[in-house]
Amino acid sequence: MRTKDFQGLKIYRMPPEAKRTRKDGTPRDPKKIGKIHFPVFTPDGARVVGFMVSPPDVAGMIKQADRFVARDVIRVYEGVLAVPDAKDSFDAAAARRLGIDLDACIIWTGMDAVTVSGKKLGYCADAEFDPKTGAVSQFSLTSGMAATALVGTVDMPASYLKGYADGAMIVDDAAAEIGFSGGAAAKAGEASAKIGAKARTAATSIDDKAAEAIKRGSSSMDKGARALGKQIGKTRGMFSAFKDEFKKASSSSSTRKPRA
Repeated sequence: MRTKDFQGLKIYRMPPEAKRTRKDGTPRDPKKIGKIHFPVFTPDGARVVGFMVSPPDVAGMIKQADRFVARDVIRVYEGVLAVPDAKDSFDAAAARRLGIDLDACIIWTGMDAVTVSGKKLGYCADAEFDPKTGAVSQFSLTSGMAATALVGTVDMPASYLKGYADGAMIVDDAAAEIGFSGGAAAKAGEASAKIGAKARTAATSIDDKAAEAIKRGSSSMDKGARALGKQIGKTRGMFSAFKDEFKKASSSSSTRKPRA
């Protein structure tokens, strides 16, 4: 499952078990908590531990701060995503139960991706994880919404994530060698192999026009997403210990003498 499968979904609070049924025998409706905003990962990116949820504005005007909701308590209740009405489902109490430090966790999606050698690869747009354990199998890197629609994403194994430094996720140099997967251009390329030269020329012309339309239509949305991603990356998860360890490891590897 991907983190984007959850983003934007409404999530609710289940009634206490003893109060889930009305006197007439019908199920009691859950109360809305808000919409899932961003996934929250452990500092090493190995697991998704929960999600930041945006509550509704008070009186439709006053913005409320996001709340952390633990991943392991999310269930389907009466056809919607919901969590038990318990303190340890949310925020600091949930973090204590999970044995994590929220201040040390990070929202990797939206963060710039740079290789150990300094090559910029775009930013992290998504991640694939096991919904039961939260274990992350891969991160999806892209240079923008238009690029994703046309050429797809770079699906990088989670093991390539090396750490955090200067507002970016640091990844293995091997990530720069991974090819793109998905995307309209890739699909068009597969189809074009089965048609004649004239049809290929026409398809190319159509693809060019589609590419320009997608680029125009998504540019403003893409800038907004990137700005938000950078802001989240700067304000949450500045785990200095992990950063220091990464710097030490990088320094020792660069000064280590080769074996004879």
